[in-house]
Amino acid sequence: MANLHDIVQWCNQTLKANEFKDYAPNGLQIEGKAEVNKIVCAVTASEDAIDAAIAEKADALLVHHGYFWKGEAYPITGMRGNRIKKFIQNNISLIAYHLPLDAHPSLGNNVAIADLIGLQNLEALDPSEKHPIGNIAYLDQPLSPEQFKAKLQSIFNFGIIHLPCDKTSIQKVGFCTGGAQDFIAKAASENCDAYISGEVSERTFYEAKELGVHYFACGHHATERYGVQRLANALANQFMIEAVYFELNNPI
Repeated sequence: MANLHDIVQWCNQTLKANEFKDYAPNGLQIEGKAEVNKIVCAVTASEDAIDAAIAEKADALLVHHGYFWKGEAYPITGMRGNRIKKFIQNNISLIAYHLPLDAHPSLGNNVAIADLIGLQNLEALDPSEKHPIGNIAYLDQPLSPEQFKAKLQSIFNFGIIHLPCDKTSIQKVGFCTGGAQDFIAKAASENCDAYISGEVSERTFYEAKELGVHYFACGHHATERYGVQRLANALANQFMIEAVYFELNNPI
């Protein structure tokens, strides 16, 4: 059993959470019981994830997408009120890390998908960033766009959307998990052959074609399953607590 605030402090320090300008607070968002024996991790703090934490008799829910996003209304009512009520009634903490969990060089979403795809020699997608949110890396051997799409399909088990350009070979790949489709321009400026993110916009079709970068939308949820699991497993080893992953497949 571990102290909640020791766990949060370790995460904050490990992920360098205070060095990011983010869209929501990173760290402890809802405070529950002081001692933690078991955590459930999930991509998003949905009601299903909260119910899973309750069913598992967990003391905390660790997620990538938490609450209190910039621009949201302040009142704790409706869907969000119902979710927060469940945390409080069951004395369960909510711990969330957004951009720090994308960027971490060993626990993060980006490095996790690089490992899965077999991309090597990671570089920053934007060299001006202190903690790069996106990355560039390389395949050992070049692949055709069709071969690369098939590879991604087998890894993410997602209906990959490929927006093509004229290039016939892919080796240098830019990537940023989640909803980072607009970083395709950065990938083009770094002469990437392809760029991977989770979601896609109408404009992305034209950008891929005109910028000369193959774009692959691999799913917002599908590309961000991995950081919370790596972080939860690190916490389990560091604090000798139990960690369980909850998966609710989101087709977006």
